[in-house]
Amino acid sequence: MLDISVTSAEWMVHDVLADVLEPPPPVDYLTWAVENIEFSERESEFSGPYNRQRFRYFDEILRALSPDDPCRIVSLAKSAQLGGTVLANIFTGGSMDMDPGDFLYVHPTEENARRWSKMKLQPMLKGTTALKNIFPMKARDGQDSVFYKERRDGRGAILISGANSPASLSQVSMSRQVQDDLAKWDMNSAGDPENQADSRSQGREFAKIFKISTPMVIPGCRITKNFEDGSQEFPYVPCPHCEFMQVLEWENMLQSLDEDHPERAHFTCPECGCAIEDHHRADIISRVEWRAANPKMKRYHRSFYLWSAYSPLQSFERIARSWLAAKGDPPKEQTFWNDVVGKAYRVLGEAPPWEDIRDRASESDYAHGTIPAGYPLLTCGVDCQGDRVEWQVVAWGRNKRRAVVEYGVFNGHISEEQCQTKLNGLLRQGYRNAYGRKIEIDLLAIDGNAYTEDVWDWARRHPAARVIMVRGVHPESAPLLAQVKKERNRRGKIVRYSKRFYNFASSVLKMGLYRNLKKTDPEERGFIALPKGLEDEFYRQMTAETRKAQKAKSGFTRYLWVKDPNQANEGLDTHLQAEAAAIRLGVRNLPDTEWDRLMAERECPPEDVQGDFEDLLMAARPNVDMPGAAPENEETSDAQAKKRARSKWRNRTQ
Repeated sequence: MLDISVTSAEWMVHDVLADVLEPPPPVDYLTWAVENIEFSERESEFSGPYNRQRFRYFDEILRALSPDDPCRIVSLAKSAQLGGTVLANIFTGGSMDMDPGDFLYVHPTEENARRWSKMKLQPMLKGTTALKNIFPMKARDGQDSVFYKERRDGRGAILISGANSPASLSQVSMSRQVQDDLAKWDMNSAGDPENQADSRSQGREFAKIFKISTPMVIPGCRITKNFEDGSQEFPYVPCPHCEFMQVLEWENMLQSLDEDHPERAHFTCPECGCAIEDHHRADIISRVEWRAANPKMKRYHRSFYLWSAYSPLQSFERIARSWLAAKGDPPKEQTFWNDVVGKAYRVLGEAPPWEDIRDRASESDYAHGTIPAGYPLLTCGVDCQGDRVEWQVVAWGRNKRRAVVEYGVFNGHISEEQCQTKLNGLLRQGYRNAYGRKIEIDLLAIDGNAYTEDVWDWARRHPAARVIMVRGVHPESAPLLAQVKKERNRRGKIVRYSKRFYNFASSVLKMGLYRNLKKTDPEERGFIALPKGLEDEFYRQMTAETRKAQKAKSGFTRYLWVKDPNQANEGLDTHLQAEAAAIRLGVRNLPDTEWDRLMAERECPPEDVQGDFEDLLMAARPNVDMPGAAPENEETSDAQAKKRARSKWRNRTQ
């Protein structure tokens, strides 16, 4: 007789063994994206399900992220707004659904991480059918928080952290991770965050790390280094006319760009010479092929480069117009290279020789203490030292052009009444332009990083429209100017000056300044005019810093601006502060109508041609506080000044 109980037990064993021994289904991120990802109108202009045909260039990157590909690291250097976050979300969500485990997602800062968790991850977990049933939507036993999302069954979790927090990058072991916006990562208190994050997957034999970012500046750009260390894969597409496979390169478009007709922007096939135009893109992108320049690295580190010319989100015309809007303006050029071309901006780490700009100034057509024609706006930067206050006045014109007007020093500390009185006079005195009209300083920016309370004691006596406090910040990803967010004192109380206190991107402004100082055409965008009569020391100070590599104890190399220890740099600092004031005034984006109004009001002779004798007398005096300036001869200086003033008086009244 057949023993049914024994037979059933044997079949149960066979079933269990079959389940154990049966290989898991393949982890196919591409198929998962097509079946699960759906864009809302808020997220993308291409709302609806993930369209593989539209984003064909993502196919190979998603395949590289699969466990079937032997590589351990996948890097993507890309333009901004290209869909990189979508790729990272597919990798994250697909992993938690198809092959659950512990997943690390690292952002540049905890604040970035918090924003991504709330605005990107949480909507994906709620809105994706494959995920909403495996993640709890309400907090329970710590399973769901801003920085930690655990599956209901406990088989995996997403840990979200900031690279600025070494604690969140320690004591965890992760089989998969995303390092997002890698180029913006900076050193934290424990050393190099990229090394810290990489080490979290060191103990996993089949770990996968996805590094993704828009590049920043070189040398020193993390994502650019990762791309160069990897397989260096570029997207090749066929010419629509002759089928020749090629990479669409920005330099190719630039060579044939007609600045008067950006709508005609196109690429030129190097094989047949025919134009590759915007309307060809959909067809050629559907046949994209990734080819590696460094194929020996494909087994370990696959690196990809992709820029906006391949994306349906950016037309060729918009690319061309973006360049024309940025051309000649170093900070905007950097943004164009990073966000549109997807490449790092090469930094001029060395200033031009100070002798070169001094010699150029010696041939200038205006003297220090006066404003040349074409520069109707006036700003001033003030730097506070322990025993003196140094200042620089700069005039601003169209097309990001500027002219140094004056540089000087007031002896004494900013807290002293005598020093404050001199600063008050600086705000009131004004400078004569080429038409003889006196122009007062429109906005003064004073360094509030040192002696902050003393600086505020003086600044608060003036309207916020005339005086602001500033300080330089070093990150190259920092905005050019941003209001300080709720500055607090040691007791944790929000200080009164926080509403008129601004951070400016000192590193970015230095890069732009040194590029612009090399320009010699007065009509060129960004040109810097220099006056006759300033001392050599001013030019030494303006060029006192160099961007150099410095190796930290952790072994990571950082690139920092370093000054010669034997050379003061207040001439550079005050110039950057004056530029921060100009940015606050809006000179970078001032419309032509406003420039026209300023020119009409200020670039004309004064109504009172008689002038003010005392003003003329003060204008005639040499700047005795200027570093390196020769001291006045007490017996003759006043007489000489009065004689010059009377001569100017006679010339004006004739």
